[in-house]
Amino acid sequence: MDNKLLLLSSGSTFMVDALSNGLKEAGIEVIKAQPKISELEKYKEEPTVILFYLGSFVEEITEELVYLKDMCFENDKILCTIGDTQEYNAVTRIIPEQGIKEHYSRPLNVKDVAEKMQLILSISDELSRRKKILLVDDDPTYLTMVRSWLDNQYNVAIVNSGMQAITYLANNKPDLILLDYEMPVTTGPQVFEMIRSEMSTSDIPVFFLTGKGDKESVMKVVSLKPNGYLLKTTQKEELLNTISDFFMANKI
Repeated sequence: MDNKLLLLSSGSTFMVDALSNGLKEAGIEVIKAQPKISELEKYKEEPTVILFYLGSFVEEITEELVYLKDMCFENDKILCTIGDTQEYNAVTRIIPEQGIKEHYSRPLNVKDVAEKMQLILSISDELSRRKKILLVDDDPTYLTMVRSWLDNQYNVAIVNSGMQAITYLANNKPDLILLDYEMPVTTGPQVFEMIRSEMSTSDIPVFFLTGKGDKESVMKVVSLKPNGYLLKTTQKEELLNTISDFFMANKI
């Protein structure tokens, strides 16, 4: 298991040092960095788990928070935060709450945080061995529901627009893409065309998600020759079975 963790803080304080020592005593390798773009760039690839010790400074680092958000999204990193309510609210104005795995309030029980970080590191290690699915849909309710169905078996990334999907695919290669057929601005067929036209993504299997089950609509979807399609009315068990059968049949 990869036991590395990136500890972000504005500098060394008594509490940050105590936290760092507690993590090390729990067998976790701690890499310290400040929330500056020049430092964050060094850790784009690893570690995959980031623990961010917040402070009043978060109100003044909008660009850095945007960079951190994109870095976590594009590289499947797990972000956890420590801070008070005001600091957390400042961060979640830039980084959505669903992008933060855990938040811990001060005062801290360092031992408890270290134990939770060990668990998250083990989860991260397990997720890295699972099949990766990219779920693309502009409906947040549908995204949340389907992700909850898939989370127990797969490593799931979600995006809510076609261009976010293309951005994600620039740095990641999932085992399957579930792609909404009808999206505003950049439609599912346009995203599909871009995926198939790039050598790095052309072989990634794609299933279209469609809300229309009439013959004409289904034929439009099938005519693009995706690897499969799923109606949005498909229930949990059928969806899971379809994906499982696809992976087994294609030995992916």
